[in-house]
Amino acid sequence: MDGVGSVNSSVGGEFEFDDDPGRVDLDALWEVLSTQVYWGKWRSRDHVRRQVASAWRVVGVYESASGRMVGFARAVSDGVALAYLADVYVLPGLRGKGLGTRLVEAMVEDGPGADFRWMLHTANAHGLYGKFGFAPPDPSYLERPRREGPGTGTP
Repeated sequence: MDGVGSVNSSVGGEFEFDDDPGRVDLDALWEVLSTQVYWGKWRSRDHVRRQVASAWRVVGVYESASGRMVGFARAVSDGVALAYLADVYVLPGLRGKGLGTRLVEAMVEDGPGADFRWMLHTANAHGLYGKFGFAPPDPSYLERPRREGPGTGTP
């Protein structure tokens, strides 16, 4: 991830935000993605490992006292003009503390992609993303959904 900037900050001393991919707890990430969120249940542990390894940037949220990862965001980008935000979560018991807002801010505003066109797909948290300029796409946007079924890695 050379050349993509860095963030290492804290919220009230209780939580740290860090974009070091080596710090990501892949087991904890896979556990959340495979059991707690609607968009990631089809992924294997190896899928998650490969997605983190090939990400343009990742930002984790960690408890300062324990080092436990309690939130995460991943971005895919061409490194010049476009970025796709994915896998944003904060553990349920810690929501409502501003961690999600700070996490998206760290990824979208504080990093090297602050001037990029950002995209994401989400069924919820539209208010959170709206704070950072995310809005429904205009009519010129087209998308080819992923294929599903046997042999595609999806249900």
